[in-house]
Amino acid sequence: MMMTHLLKLIRPSQWIKNFFVFGPIVFGGELLNGNALLTGLIVFAAFSLSSSSIYCFNDIHDVDDDRRHPEKCHRPIASGKVSVPQAYALMALLFGVSMLIMVVSGLTGVASGHAGIAPGAFRADGQAVSPMLKAAVVIAFYWLMNLAYCANLKQYAIIDVCIVAFGFVLRLLAGGLATGIALSKWIVLMTFLITLFMSFAKRRDDVLRMEATGEAPRKNTIHYNLTFINQAITITAAVTLVCYIMYTVSPEVIARFNNDFLYLTSVFVLVGLLRYIQIAVVEKKSGNPTKVILKDRFIQLDVAAWLMAFLLIIYVN
Repeated sequence: MMMTHLLKLIRPSQWIKNFFVFGPIVFGGELLNGNALLTGLIVFAAFSLSSSSIYCFNDIHDVDDDRRHPEKCHRPIASGKVSVPQAYALMALLFGVSMLIMVVSGLTGVASGHAGIAPGAFRADGQAVSPMLKAAVVIAFYWLMNLAYCANLKQYAIIDVCIVAFGFVLRLLAGGLATGIALSKWIVLMTFLITLFMSFAKRRDDVLRMEATGEAPRKNTIHYNLTFINQAITITAAVTLVCYIMYTVSPEVIARFNNDFLYLTSVFVLVGLLRYIQIAVVEKKSGNPTKVILKDRFIQLDVAAWLMAFLLIIYVN
C-alpha cells in the first residue's frame, strides 16, 4: 500500500515530459543510431528520477495549501499517507540515483563505447570531458532551478511560466550534449515557445477557477486575467508556428537532410496548436497538459501523423 502512495508522489505519468531529451536525436536524423538511442534512454531515466525528486519537494513545500484544495488534498503528503521525513528521504534518493546514473555512464562510456568523449570535448587543461557529465550538470541545474521555483519563484507571474518552459529547453540541451548532436536555434526557440504556450493555457484554467470560486488556486493567479491569458496564448502559438516553419525552410536543415519538403509538416503543427486552443478556450480543460496529451485522441493522432510524416521525409528520400 505504501508503494502505491510513493508512486503517486513521484508522478510517473509526468515522465512523458522528459521525452524532450530525444528531440536532438529525432531532429538530428540519428533515430537509427543505436548508441544515440541508448544515450537518450539513460538521460531520460536520469531526468525522470530528478523531476520526480522535485515533485516530492513541491508536495512537501505546498502541503498546507494542498490540504485546503478540493483535489490536491488527496495527494500522499497532504492526506497523511506519506510523512514529510519519508518524502525528504525519497527526494534525496531519487536525485542521488539520477546523478549516479549520469556519472557512471560518463566515466565508463557505457552509452557510447568510447568513454563518452565527443570530438573536441576537452577542458582547458587538455583532459577529455565526457558529454554525459556535461548533461549531468544540466540536470543538476534543472534540479536546483526547480527547487527555487517550488520554494519561491512560482509566486511571480510570467516568471513562473518562463521557468517551466526553460525546463523543457534544459531537457533538450541535456539530450543534445549527451549525444553530441548540435541543436538548431529554431528548435530551441520552438521548444521554449510551445511549452510557454501550454503553460499559459494551464494558467487559464487557474483563472477560470478563481473567477468561479473567488479563491485563487495559486498566489500569483491574481496577477493574471482572461484577457491577458488569451492574448498570451495567441501570441505564443503564432510565434511557435513561425519558428517551426523557419526551422523547416532553413538552409542548414535542408542541407543536413538533403530534402526541402519538411515545410509540409507545418500543417500538423498548426492543427495541433488550434486543437489545444480549442481545448483551452472552448472546452476549458487545459489545466493538466499531461492529461490532455494522454487522453485527447485528436492531439494523439495529430502528433502521430506529424511524427510519421517528419520521419518519412527525413529517412525515406
